[in-house]
Amino acid sequence: MHSNIFGFGLLVSLALSSCAAKLVAIADKTDEQIKTTYQVTKDVPYGADKEQTMDIYLSGEAKKLNRKNLTVVFLHGGGYYVSDKSKEERYIRPYLKKGLNVVNLNYRIKRGVPVATEDLPNALNYLATQRATYPLNLDRVILTGFSAGAHIASMAAVTANDPAYPNKLVPGIKIAGVINFSGPVDGLDVVEHVFMNNEVPIMKEIGMALFPETTDYAPKELVAKYEPINYFDKNDPPFFLWHGGKDDQVPASTFEKFVALLNQEPNKNEVLFLPEGLHSPSSNELNSAYEKIFVFLDKL
Repeated sequence: MHSNIFGFGLLVSLALSSCAAKLVAIADKTDEQIKTTYQVTKDVPYGADKEQTMDIYLSGEAKKLNRKNLTVVFLHGGGYYVSDKSKEERYIRPYLKKGLNVVNLNYRIKRGVPVATEDLPNALNYLATQRATYPLNLDRVILTGFSAGAHIASMAAVTANDPAYPNKLVPGIKIAGVINFSGPVDGLDVVEHVFMNNEVPIMKEIGMALFPETTDYAPKELVAKYEPINYFDKNDPPFFLWHGGKDDQVPASTFEKFVALLNQEPNKNEVLFLPEGLHSPSSNELNSAYEKIFVFLDKL
């Protein structure tokens, strides 16, 4: 009798411990608490190119989160042409406030979409060789980014289970979810036209550099290789997708088919569409999005 009670109590204890770590219930850390919680290593090289670097934020509390001990990998935007990991840290601060491990990634810019999309798998594979130095949980990786970075994150997630895709992840890396802010998932040719026909010089430069091996608009068969929708299947990790109805860089129309696929499994995926939203979320929009993102992550 006593052994049965003990066994039942143990099962209850294990069940409670597995459910204990709810990200939404964790109080946000102050800036001072973040400083004392994290060991931060800046500009860790993961390749030979000077742009192949990352900032690694190791939390002293991550292991206590049990199933929510996620490794968040963020990639900045900038049209694969400008910007840097230090420019968009507002996207990683909510994770730092919760005590999650974070990797803020740079990738090669001004080399075009094909080169840029190689670097996330490169970085993850490097981290797999450095577990002793950087004890990140690579079994529960969240890929996230803004704009170009979100596109790269989405590509890595949907191609991870595609044996024909060239940029392979090594065994031991598992993508648990994707958080995409305004990143192209379809209609990359539409995006190319938007930039190439833009009157602002830097925007036109970005458009011309998306596929530098071509002198005009890239052929559809080339563009299609870098559209996440063409690799999407039911075995892909859950997606959280944020996009705005008034995005003038990645038009809302380019998300419609992908959103329809995500909405086939509403309990798995979440779409946050703001009809009045622009390409980049405002501070209030971003704060509101993260409230929903942590609910999304708690379901994983």
